[in-house]
Amino acid sequence: MAAFHLRNFGVLAVRRSLNLGLNISCKRSVRSIRMENGNNCNLMGASNESRGALVVFEGLDRSGKTSQCGKLLSYLEGLGHSVELWRFPDRTTSVGQMISAYLTNKSQLDDHTIHLLFSANRWEKRSMMEAKLKAGTTLIVDRYSFSGVAFSSAKGLDFEWCKAPENGLIAPDLVVYLDIPPEKAAERGGYGGERYEQLEFQKKVAQHYKLLEDSSWKMIDASQCIEDVEKQVEEIVLEHVVTCQKGKPLSSLWSC
Repeated sequence: MAAFHLRNFGVLAVRRSLNLGLNISCKRSVRSIRMENGNNCNLMGASNESRGALVVFEGLDRSGKTSQCGKLLSYLEGLGHSVELWRFPDRTTSVGQMISAYLTNKSQLDDHTIHLLFSANRWEKRSMMEAKLKAGTTLIVDRYSFSGVAFSSAKGLDFEWCKAPENGLIAPDLVVYLDIPPEKAAERGGYGGERYEQLEFQKKVAQHYKLLEDSSWKMIDASQCIEDVEKQVEEIVLEHVVTCQKGKPLSSLWSC
């Protein structure tokens, strides 16, 4: 019965999210739409207003995302930028708590249900994300929609079905993908503590990540020493932060 209620909750939450995405799309005028790249549509037209950058870190489990996110936060703060570090799933929300229970093997959910809950968790923060970016705050995000699609499709769910609930979320200005062989990631401390940290499954996830790569992605060899990865991340991210400060329209993920 609990699983039934969770499944209904996830479906209803994402339906609301999808309706929000559709409303956003309908309110845009035709002349405000311009392709930013193959996957994104502008939300804000040709605005030149300064804003924060949306920087997303992706990669396999134990690829070093959390460490690099923290180092980047300190680096940008040191330069005087307004910056915040976010993580998905956000386990502090009601939806996030259900996700956390699933990831730590304290509950069992259908694969479709947990995918919709992950998506709903991102939709919970969408409005706040847009407000923060417009106010000039750069957001460093540890995992985003790409993780949701890569992990769920690796479990056998339809790839396009996995992408659908993410339509209308804000598109990243930069996706930093920390590329590491699954075998090397498995050698790092703490591996295996959560549900998805299994070598063969991580190999499948890596393959599905490659299907999501577009022009906003920058690949960094995460097998290097942590200092070399850190330096490359800083150079790439700072360039995008400056570009957004000069004025760059927000874009919608996978809406066009």
